[in-house]
Amino acid sequence: MIKFNSILFILFILSCAASNQNEVNNAPVNSETSNKQDEIKVSNSLFCNDEVKVGAERTELYLEQLKGMRVGVIGNQSSTINGVHLVDSLISSGIKVVKVFSPEHGFRGTADAGEKVNNELDAKTGLPLVSLYGKNKKPTAEQLADLDILVFDIQDVGVRFYTYISTLHYVMEAAAESGKKLIVLDRPNPNGHYVDGPVLKDGFTSFIGMHKIPVIHGMSIGEFAKMLNGEKWLKNGIQTNLEVIPCSGWDHTKFYKLPIAPSPNLPNMHAIYLYPSLCFFEGTIVSVGRGTAYPFQIAGHPNFNPGQTESDTLSFTPMPSHGAKNPLLNGLKCVGIDLHELRLEDLQKERKLNLSYLFEFYKNTKTADPFFLPNNFLDLLYGSDFLRKEMLKGTSLSDIENTWKEDLENFKIIRQKYLLYQDF
Repeated sequence: MIKFNSILFILFILSCAASNQNEVNNAPVNSETSNKQDEIKVSNSLFCNDEVKVGAERTELYLEQLKGMRVGVIGNQSSTINGVHLVDSLISSGIKVVKVFSPEHGFRGTADAGEKVNNELDAKTGLPLVSLYGKNKKPTAEQLADLDILVFDIQDVGVRFYTYISTLHYVMEAAAESGKKLIVLDRPNPNGHYVDGPVLKDGFTSFIGMHKIPVIHGMSIGEFAKMLNGEKWLKNGIQTNLEVIPCSGWDHTKFYKLPIAPSPNLPNMHAIYLYPSLCFFEGTIVSVGRGTAYPFQIAGHPNFNPGQTESDTLSFTPMPSHGAKNPLLNGLKCVGIDLHELRLEDLQKERKLNLSYLFEFYKNTKTADPFFLPNNFLDLLYGSDFLRKEMLKGTSLSDIENTWKEDLENFKIIRQKYLLYQDF
């Protein structure tokens, strides 16, 4: 039997036994509630937030050059300065914000993953909101024509298939083609303390993987912007007139707790740390907890049988909720694993992509349906069809992990050129 990482597996068994077969609370996911729960369990001593000033807060480094300019902001609900939205802060400082561009999940961060977000007006400011998700992933020349400068401020989580870095790519490309300067207000990467996973291969480029980088790239979004420019990864090798406003008080040896959920189904730090590993279930028939109170912290399927006693199993039923209007396995009772009680210290120390969860479900989910979705979405998440094909052959996890090493080391060399902060 393929085993979990030893520490995580022991904690998993203990947490499952403690649950005594209680069904997971299926209340709608609520980022405020989830964050409050997280704060009760987590000591602030685990995080460096008290020392950190994100790029947006360091207004002395960029505000002056926005005066008298027509400004376009690329942001969402995470774009704040001490609890005040960046757009509101700029307007109150006398900056002429003309329009706002928003990524996947929309300007307020409430849309489902993959949900179409329409252009509209912001209810508070009356500013036009331009969606950069769906057919219009890249700002058009017409949309940029009435702007002098662009400001990008979105909290990323440091994972290749999290689409905010793809939005960054297209914004940089459009800015370069239109001759507009782009200021990136940097924010800490909560998964910036390690680099791991397979590097994307030719032929598997998509909006959830546009570049030859590993699953966990270990870069802030400002550092990643520098890499896009420096490696000439934009269309036709074009380069953006780019300025990155760095954070202070953070580096790759420190842990930063996100004050605002970056998207509806990453409501707390447990989900953010587990997301790189659990997201691979999105290419399978297994629920990753969308439609429960613990998205990306649990996983299950009606036919999962890990061979444990009845009292040792977790059960949950996905239901329509905030950020999950029609979740996978909607209304079906699932059996699975519960990771939401794991100690954050242990998740911080793991520092690796953990596909043992995926292998465990592949071995122990008995169903007439193929385990992998027929659209081969897993291939886009992994960055090639290698994982799916090797799992079907019965190749071991350790042998698959060994195939990452050379590409990973080559990426680390490139990454070093663009770091703005002390490395781990």
